[in-house]
Amino acid sequence: MKKRVVITGLGVVAPNGVGLEAFTNAIKSGASGITFHQELKDKGFSCCIGGIPTVSDEKIAEYLTPLQLRGFQSSSILYGCMAAKDAWKDAGFLIDENSALDYDSGIIFGTGNSGIEKLREAIYKIDDQQVKRLGSTSVLQTMASGISAYLGGILGVGNQVTTNSSACTTGTEALLMGFERIQNGKAKRMLVGSSSDSSLYTWGGFDAMRVMTYKHNETPQKGSRPMSESASGFVPGSGAGALVLESLESALQRNATIYAEVLGGNINAGGQRNGGSLTAPNASAVQKCIVDALKDAEVSSEEIDAINGHLTATSKDDLEIENWTKALQRNGTNFPYINSLKSMVGHCLAASGAIECVASVIQLKEQFVFPNINCEDVHPEISAMISIEKIPTKLIEKNINIIAKASFGFGDVNACVIFKKYFK
Repeated sequence: MKKRVVITGLGVVAPNGVGLEAFTNAIKSGASGITFHQELKDKGFSCCIGGIPTVSDEKIAEYLTPLQLRGFQSSSILYGCMAAKDAWKDAGFLIDENSALDYDSGIIFGTGNSGIEKLREAIYKIDDQQVKRLGSTSVLQTMASGISAYLGGILGVGNQVTTNSSACTTGTEALLMGFERIQNGKAKRMLVGSSSDSSLYTWGGFDAMRVMTYKHNETPQKGSRPMSESASGFVPGSGAGALVLESLESALQRNATIYAEVLGGNINAGGQRNGGSLTAPNASAVQKCIVDALKDAEVSSEEIDAINGHLTATSKDDLEIENWTKALQRNGTNFPYINSLKSMVGHCLAASGAIECVASVIQLKEQFVFPNINCEDVHPEISAMISIEKIPTKLIEKNINIIAKASFGFGDVNACVIFKKYFK
C-alpha cells in the first residue's frame, strides 16, 4: 500500500524575500525583487535587470562555517544550503555535525550548474600552471552534485543523496522524485528542492539567445510580465527553494506541522517532436503530463482550484494557457485561478520549480492566491481562452483545496505536481 506524503518544512531564498516570513509577505503584497545591475550593463548585456537575493555576509555566516567559506564562490550552493537548512529546521529537526547517521532521511536537490566562477578561476590557474593553488574545495564547488554533497554532510543523512538537473523543470522534478521514494516506502522523509546561481556566465547565454527582455532597464520592476500583451522576454533570476517531504505516518508520530499534502504528479518529455524542440514544448506532451498528473493524484480536473504556471513572459505563454485549457477541458469563467511567481522574481531557471512549489504550498496553507503583477494588459490570445478574472492582479483571500503546479524546461521536459490542503 502506497504511503501518503505530506510537507512538513519549507525554506526559500528568493529575489523578493529571504526566509519564509519575508517571502510570504512579499508574494502577498506583490513585491518585486527585480533590480538593475550595473555589472550587466558594463559587460555589454542587452538585459541589465535581474532577480538576485539580498544576502549579507553576516547572514551567510549563519549558514556556513569559516572553513566552508574558504575560497567559496558558488552562489548556487550557498542559496541551496540556506534554503535547505531553513526547511530542515522548520520541519523540527536539529542540525548537529555529531548527530547519528539517519538512514530514514535523504536528499534530492537539483541545480543547473554549480560554481562557474570557481571553474573559470580553475581554468585560468591551470593555464598559468598554478594547479597547486586551486584549493581543496574546487572540485566540490564545481561538480554537479556539489549542493547535495554539502547538504548530505551538514545534515548527516544516510538515505539516497543526489542531485538532479533538468533545466527549468529541475525543482518540480526533484520534489516528485522524493515523493515517489517516500510513497514507495524507501524513505521516511526527503529534503527536496533546487537552486540556481546569478552568474553572468549563466545569464549571458540567454542574453545572447535574445530571449530576455531589454526594454525595461530603466523600469526593472515592470520588466517581468507573464501573460501580458507587452511581455518582451523573461527576466533572469536566482535563488533556491527547499521542502521537507515526509510520510504522513512519520509526521503524525512527531506531531509535526503539516503545510500540505502531495497527492501525486507526473514527469515526461516531448521528445522534441510535433513542434517541440530544445527551446519549444511539444504541446501534446505538455497536455499529457498534466492529464497523467491528475490521474496519479486521483483527482478530476474540476477539483483544481488554482494553477501556479510556468509562464515565463515569452511568446509561449499563450501556448501554455491553451495546453492547460485542453488538458483540464476548462476555459472561460470555468477556468481555475492562475498565477506566475515569475512576475515578481523573474525566471530563476533551475531554482524556479522549487521556489514556485514553496509559493504554491504557502498559498494552500494560508488560503490565498497571490497576484500577477505587471499583467494589467492580458494578452488577447489568452483572454480569448480564459476570463481575465482568473488572472488576479491583486491578492485574493479564498478557500482553495487543490493547486496544480507545473514546470516546463529546455530540452522539451515537463513536470506537474498536485498539492492539496491538509485536513486532519
